Amino acid sequence: MELDRPAWAALRDTTPLPLTEDDLEALRGTTDPTSLDEVRDIYLPLSRLLNLYVSATRQRHAAVRDFLGEGDQPMPFVIGVAGSVAVGKSTTARLLRTLLAQWPDHPHVELVSTDNFLNSNAVLQERGIMNRKGFPESYDRRALVRFVSEMKAGAPRMDIPVYSHLHYDLVPGQTQTVQRPDILIVEGINVLQPPLPGRLAVADFFDFSIYVDAKPEHIRSWYLDRFQELRRTAFSDPRSYFHAMASEMDEEQAVEFATNVWRTINEVNLVENILPTRGRATLVLHKGADHTIRRVRLRKT
Repeated sequence: MELDRPAWAALRDTTPLPLTEDDLEALRGTTDPTSLDEVRDIYLPLSRLLNLYVSATRQRHAAVRDFLGEGDQPMPFVIGVAGSVAVGKSTTARLLRTLLAQWPDHPHVELVSTDNFLNSNAVLQERGIMNRKGFPESYDRRALVRFVSEMKAGAPRMDIPVYSHLHYDLVPGQTQTVQRPDILIVEGINVLQPPLPGRLAVADFFDFSIYVDAKPEHIRSWYLDRFQELRRTAFSDPRSYFHAMASEMDEEQAVEFATNVWRTINEVNLVENILPTRGRATLVLHKGADHTIRRVRLRKT
């Protein structure tokens, strides 16, 4: 079913708003304009819905464990968040992590980006697919599926690689520790990809999935805005992978470069791999040109 913003906002009921403007500022992505009104109208109803899902799923798992005569070993509720580069899915994932942790029944919420499961630049260069970074084949999909399946099976702790956007690569020797969360959020552009023949996909382990949607021309505009902001900020850091390139370009060259990257890489990935998975999501958040969410589509079964 599809709901416009006012109809969806009414489903918030009495869910309180636990964030201040300063809290929200720390959660926003680069150039992301998400406001407290957006949190109130969109994310609080979603937080309430997910809380109901978590409760119902726990009851179902308890019934199965009781049938099998197993002890109490609760499994994490796993949420997937998908969408294009620059559409705002990382902000959505961070907001959900913060809001869901406010509910007393599931205070421990972990967020993992699938960027951590990208193959290293060395591996991508060896395979000749450095220009396909972010496409499905650039990920260590087996390691990602193994991580989520073991967490779902009740693994007490797992250490996973860490990806740095500053260095544009995995960080040698650095890991993110994930310890048996109540809720695990897995965020990434291709998390809703269907499985390869004869294999499992990470989406097979999701209890709920969200696709952050917008028209490609709007995402393109946001991508270019973000690139320009990063050029003024993160790319100015000498440690940045893009520092030398960014410092040598004037404004016109930077726009031309970013436009070409969007057209030849990110838009291709969106059209061929990301957008086709939208129909697999439990819930779709559709944004308008101003980055605000206008419509919500929920699959009820």
